[in-house]
Amino acid sequence: MAAEESRCLLGHTASDSCPRVQNKKLYLATFAAVLGPLSFGFVLGYSSPVIPELRKISDPKLRMDSSQASWFGSVVTLGAAAGGILGGYLVDKVGRKLSLMLCSIPYVFGYIVIISAQNVWMLYFGRTLTGLASGITSLVVPVYISEVSHPKVRGMLGSCVQLMVVTGILGAYVAGVTLKWRWLAVLCSFPSCIMLLFMSFMPETPRFLLNRNNHSEAIASLHFLRGPHADHEWECRQIEAGVQEEGLNLSEFKNPSIYRPLLIGMALMFFQQVTGINAVMFYAETIFEDANFKVIGDSRMASVVVASIQVCFTAVAALTIDKTGRKVLLYISGIIMALSTALFGLYFKMVLSNRNNSSNPDTWFTLNSASPGTESSISWLAVVSLGLFVAGFALGWGPVPWLVISEIFPLKARGILSSACVLTNWVMAFLVTKEFHDFIGFLTSSGTFWLFSAFCCLSITFTAFYVPETKGQTLEQIEAYFRRS
Repeated sequence: MAAEESRCLLGHTASDSCPRVQNKKLYLATFAAVLGPLSFGFVLGYSSPVIPELRKISDPKLRMDSSQASWFGSVVTLGAAAGGILGGYLVDKVGRKLSLMLCSIPYVFGYIVIISAQNVWMLYFGRTLTGLASGITSLVVPVYISEVSHPKVRGMLGSCVQLMVVTGILGAYVAGVTLKWRWLAVLCSFPSCIMLLFMSFMPETPRFLLNRNNHSEAIASLHFLRGPHADHEWECRQIEAGVQEEGLNLSEFKNPSIYRPLLIGMALMFFQQVTGINAVMFYAETIFEDANFKVIGDSRMASVVVASIQVCFTAVAALTIDKTGRKVLLYISGIIMALSTALFGLYFKMVLSNRNNSSNPDTWFTLNSASPGTESSISWLAVVSLGLFVAGFALGWGPVPWLVISEIFPLKARGILSSACVLTNWVMAFLVTKEFHDFIGFLTSSGTFWLFSAFCCLSITFTAFYVPETKGQTLEQIEAYFRRS
């Protein structure tokens, strides 16, 4: 009987008499929530077109050297790490919906500070505020979407988080071609304002409401999300069966149902960053300029091409993840990234004949020392390698870790465990982006990409042995799986 009701709930009906789910308002709630990741993407993409402009600006108080430009790109990750901690507290105390609405405040104030900046420190402060908002967003939105969705579409909707992040990055790159840095900041502030407006009309998640014993509000939330014909009482009973009213205490971290998903989530966040994706995307335009990729032409347009590839393949992942499963996409993604970063390392090894130039942190990928004709004859290898890397990341290691950490944590610990994972992600993002110069100086550019390739290989092994497949399971079934372990 329960299996039959479950099929009816998810729309797999044998007859018209079976209650059916209507997904229209669920999609609307998801759209409102993913305006947060869109804002987050604009924050990440903002530095790439702006850094070259600020390094050449006439005002000496705003002009940046290479070290200041590095901080401008990476300080956002420090704010995001703090935002991950704050988001973990807010999401359990004030709820998923209100946390998401509150994070629009530091987004807007951060851009106001950037727009009115009179010196480099104001730019740093504005970037830190937008980073704080990004950290809250990166924690709250996956949790919100996973808790309002049903298993049939949870993978697709959860992957829309990363899809909107890369869409925001692309939007910042495209707008940066024509807009000056202050006007670009004005544009970047719009999505968070729209999110605040839309989320005010969306419901709180039924799981949070039931955890607070608000049964009637949970029914109203499900009525909005599933339509009037679904069996709301049945779904409430399924959620309530998994709700544990007692709070989380430190002794419970010895419990495998707590520490196993936590370790898996933190490892996923670690591997997502040590592939080097943020090092490439934060400085995409600068990398193209210094690498002299003349095949594509203008370096800004080259960055747009890279971001477009990321959007397309993230969309492919979103459309296929509920059919292929999470682990298959992680395997494919890891293999493609390992091969492409190895090829990228080979490219720089072949082109950079003078090790003194290649290990200079201020020049990064300077190719002036290459023998005449070498660069143009194999520049296709760099373009193909970068394209493959971005496509591979977008297929798996971009969207899947954020989706999985929103699925595997028990309800009573979802805030604090998600916070630990987001903190891990952003601390690693800071270390990779900030120390990218030093890696190039110490290992050379080829050695740095070969190190990224080695981490990609490790990520494949980790996926095979430790990551559970969550396709088609309810959040309560996933929680029960870890309790049984």
